[in-house]
Amino acid sequence: MGNAELSSIHLHPVKAFRGCSPRTAAVEPWGLAGDRRWALIDNGGKVVTQREQPRLALSAAEPVPGGGIRLSAPGREALTVPVPGPSGTVPVNLFGTKVEAVLAGEAAHAWCGDYLGAEVRLVHLDDPATRRPLDPEYARPGETVNLADAFPLLLTTLSSLDALNALIAGGDHACEGPLPMNRFRPNAVVAGTEAWAEDGWSRIAIGEVEFRVAKSCGRCLVTTTDQESAERGREPLLTLARHRRIDRGLMFGRYLVPRSAGTIRVGDPVRILA
Repeated sequence: MGNAELSSIHLHPVKAFRGCSPRTAAVEPWGLAGDRRWALIDNGGKVVTQREQPRLALSAAEPVPGGGIRLSAPGREALTVPVPGPSGTVPVNLFGTKVEAVLAGEAAHAWCGDYLGAEVRLVHLDDPATRRPLDPEYARPGETVNLADAFPLLLTTLSSLDALNALIAGGDHACEGPLPMNRFRPNAVVAGTEAWAEDGWSRIAIGEVEFRVAKSCGRCLVTTTDQESAERGREPLLTLARHRRIDRGLMFGRYLVPRSAGTIRVGDPVRILA
């Protein structure tokens, strides 16, 4: 384990959009700086993801100075969206949890709605320090999270992906593999471990930053969506159901909660503390 290191970093400024892979990222208490601070909602305030709109896999969001984002998608002119000014919030339904967020401008709503052919609005999480507490079953006092599914960061390992792809290759839908890591939309990808070693971690350090490992990540329909074509298959859920069904979930990857601030960098050593 002495050679474990951070292989890549991934930010998704808008939840469900394609993200970017910087060489460094600042770690904030609620997640990586710039990660999942924006999301789409429908007319009822429910968050829209690739579960409902697989074409979101083809749309991209890049951070711009000041916290804004640049949106792009096939066949559309790019649009830069600034952080909305101080104003009232709207309720957002994020998997049954109510979160208050600020609406972006009309141009952003129109751009996203025209691309998807649906009525949607773009919202921004203005104050991640107070808006959304972590699930109390796994949280410590005062811990919050951005608009990610559940926890501030998601970690995966290259060795576990290799092991999963080997299992897929021996299954009924081998033609769907091997799968790339972007199916799992992680924040931090680690190299140099044994397959599934992360199952046993409870505390780690990536470079100068320490993290608590909260729990394993149960996977959903999004992992069956090809992030390059937006087409859906059956893997990896079929293989995860056969080989990685743990506590009623189909598990791949581990959720992290920062215990300190700092910056992580590609190539940083990863130390297992407990």
